Amino acid sequence: MPTATYEQLLIEAIPQVIEAEKQYREIGARFAELIGKGRSRTRGETKLMRLLALLIEDFDRRNALPPDDATPGERLQFLLEHSGKRSADLLPIFGQRSHVNEALNGKRKISAKQALKLARMFSVNAGLFI
Repeated sequence: MPTATYEQLLIEAIPQVIEAEKQYREIGARFAELIGKGRSRTRGETKLMRLLALLIEDFDRRNALPPDDATPGERLQFLLEHSGKRSADLLPIFGQRSHVNEALNGKRKISAKQALKLARMFSVNAGLFI
């Protein structure tokens, strides 16, 4: 059976900058498949694997959490920006638009109760907000 060239593999994979979780999972699955081939991987497959690794690394870097020294407000702002949610989505948690803005700007502390609700909303640890 003839092996596919790198160009053929590119046409099949259609690699592109990852913008969504679905793309991330699909490219990650293809990457894992290529890793699993081990020594039986062709040169073309190895080149494709390296390209996919760069795309995955780029997505991870762009979607990582802010540094450990970020304030709770900065973490909340980051999660809001990367989740596609709007500050208006935080109204049920904070009660007033001014409270939302103050929390995002670090002028208002986030209570333990609010931190738990935010943790559920963003699927993260409540400790990020305290």
